[in-house]
Amino acid sequence: MASFFLPILSSLLVFLIFIPSSFAAMDYSKQSLIGADFSDQDLRGVTFNLTNLKQADFSGSNLQGASLFGAKLQEADLSTTDLREATLDSAVLEDTDLTDAVLEDAFAFNTKFKNVKFNGADFTNVPFRSDVLKTLCAEADGTNPITGRETKESLGC
Repeated sequence: MASFFLPILSSLLVFLIFIPSSFAAMDYSKQSLIGADFSDQDLRGVTFNLTNLKQADFSGSNLQGASLFGAKLQEADLSTTDLREATLDSAVLEDTDLTDAVLEDAFAFNTKFKNVKFNGADFTNVPFRSDVLKTLCAEADGTNPITGRETKESLGC
């Protein structure tokens, strides 16, 4: 009977040793990835903390639950990106494209927004400092094509 289970146990052991590492979330922390192409990729849970992502292309990607704490996202393309539950705290978004992005339940309290395109973005349940919220509300426009929410309403303007 033991000889019957030995090949099964061996196969299970190989699976447990080698497979989980391939499912581990990638960590790109503290790297310089200027102009990197991450478009249309599944990047759920990936870490980009303190990473220079200037001019990076994330368009159409799933960044749900990703951490972009302190990331430099100047001139980055985050259009149509799923950023639900992502951490953007202390990130720098300058000349960044967030058109039609979904940021529902993301954390962006100390995020710097300057000259950001965010027509159609959904910011439902995203906490902002009052000065940032005032600036965003003055420019908010559009309806998110995924959630159907108006950008102004999702900001609570």
